[in-house]
Amino acid sequence: MKFKGTSIISLRDFERDDIMHVLESAGKVDENRKAYANKLTGKVLATLFFESSTRTRLSFESAMLRCGGEVMGFSDAKGTSAQKGESLSDAIKIVDSYSDVLVLRHPVDGAARLASEISHVPVINGGDGANQHPSQTFLDLFTILKTKKKLDRLKVGFMGDLKYGRTVHSLAYALGLFNARMYFISPPLLPLPKYQKEELDEMRVNFSEHREFDEVKKDLDILYVTRIQRERFGDDLDYEKVKEGYFLSRKMLDGSKSTMKILHPLPRVDELSDDVDKTEHALYFEQAANGIPVRMALLCLVMGAIR
Repeated sequence: MKFKGTSIISLRDFERDDIMHVLESAGKVDENRKAYANKLTGKVLATLFFESSTRTRLSFESAMLRCGGEVMGFSDAKGTSAQKGESLSDAIKIVDSYSDVLVLRHPVDGAARLASEISHVPVINGGDGANQHPSQTFLDLFTILKTKKKLDRLKVGFMGDLKYGRTVHSLAYALGLFNARMYFISPPLLPLPKYQKEELDEMRVNFSEHREFDEVKKDLDILYVTRIQRERFGDDLDYEKVKEGYFLSRKMLDGSKSTMKILHPLPRVDELSDDVDKTEHALYFEQAANGIPVRMALLCLVMGAIR
C-alpha cells in the first residue's frame, strides 16, 4: 500500500501487511522519537472536531508538534460556521487549503469518507459516529503487540457497548485478520451489530456472544472494556436499564489468567473500578500513551516523511 497522500478512514481499507507496516513504523518511532523531531517541519495539521474529544485530539496535536509541525483547528463545533449551517463539504474545501493533513471527528457515520473524497490533502478519521476509529485501533494493536509480542491467535474479550462502540467495530475487524478468537460480552440492547457478525463469519473468525464476564474470564488473553455511551441513547430510561451490571472490579478478576491484560479506550465512567488500576492486568494508561508514537507514525506516513 502506498501511504503518501492516502487518507486513513477505515481498517477495512487495510490488508494485514499494511497494518503491520504501520505498527512497525510506530515501533521505530517509539524507540527513537528524537529522530523524528523535524520530519514534519513546515507542515500544518488541521484538527476538525465536531464532536468532543480529549485523548484523540491532544495526542494528534502532540504527535504533530513532536514531529516539528504546526497545529490549528477547533475542539467544538460551537463557534464555527457549522452553527450557521455551513455544510461539511464546504468546510473541508476551505480548510484543506490551509493545511497539509486533516484529522476529523464527526457524529455522523460516513462523514470521514465524504471528507476524504472532497479533500486535496490526506484525511485521518478521528471517529465518525458509531462507525470507525482507525487511529485508535492502530494504537490498540500496537499496545497488544508490545505486551503479548504477537497478534496472531489471541483470545480477546470485548465488554460493554458493542453496538455503538466504534473502537470495538474497528478492532474486531482488525483482529479478525490475525485469526483472533473473540468473545462479545454485552447487555441485550447493545450487541455487536448484525452486519459485523456477518462480516466476521465471512472472515471465518471464531466468536461467541455472552452476557457475563464470568462466563469467559478464564480464557482471555485480552479484555477490551468500553463504557456504556449515554450520548448514543435517545432515551435515558434505556441507558439506565443497561448501565448496571457492566462494571469490572478487582475482585471480579479472580480466576482470570495472571497474564490477561485489560484495555479501555477511555474515558471511563462507571464500568471500570479504580482498584483495577494497581493490578497486573491494567494496561489502559499505557495504551493511551501509545497514541503518541502511533499517531506520529501515521502523520509521517501520509505526508511522505517516511515510507
